Amino acid sequence: MTGTSAPDAGPGRLGVLGGTFNPPHLGHLLIAQEAFDQLKLDRVLLMPVAVPPHKEAHGDPGPDARYAMCQLAIGADERFAASDLEIRRGGPSYTVDTLRALHATYPGAELTFIVGGDMAASLPTWRDPAEVVSLARLAVAEREGAARADILDRLATIPGAAEQVEFFNLPRIDFSSSLVRRRVAAGQPITYMVPEPVAKYIEQHGLYQSPVESPTSA
Repeated sequence: MTGTSAPDAGPGRLGVLGGTFNPPHLGHLLIAQEAFDQLKLDRVLLMPVAVPPHKEAHGDPGPDARYAMCQLAIGADERFAASDLEIRRGGPSYTVDTLRALHATYPGAELTFIVGGDMAASLPTWRDPAEVVSLARLAVAEREGAARADILDRLATIPGAAEQVEFFNLPRIDFSSSLVRRRVAAGQPITYMVPEPVAKYIEQHGLYQSPVESPTSA
């Protein structure tokens, strides 16, 4: 299953949730939902990377398969759309390049880049972090125990970042894509961890069958 970029969202508040999505699971959809609701967005794009810039995609079935699973995970939910922008561009995915491309694709849209607390804290190490916060609002998913003050301290080193950060609440989720992959390899069920169409896609295409990474891998 392949496709093109997300349908035209038009001007408005457009959220961007990037990731490897290897595979997409219900936690990803929960993040998208909470950002959509709490930040009053008009649509959230799930955007799988072509090549993860900071970590290996263990058991990667390829970007087209990950994009297809994102489409299946979203289904008919009009709050969300899948985008293959980074896949079509190819190579490592850098946020600043993606935001530039989105501004060109959706002129007049207000972009919100959705991240977890750990990723937000690493923003000073990203490529052109000051331009990133000039191109988009930074929406940080806040879990219980997250150190908001520490994140703000890290972002204070980037000009203009403090004014562009907004936190939103996220229920704690204790499973991940790596856990899904390990359970598939072990022959264990993944029902209620991924949307049913994604589970069927994984089974039909024989994904994640081989023993994979340790529990500490992402």
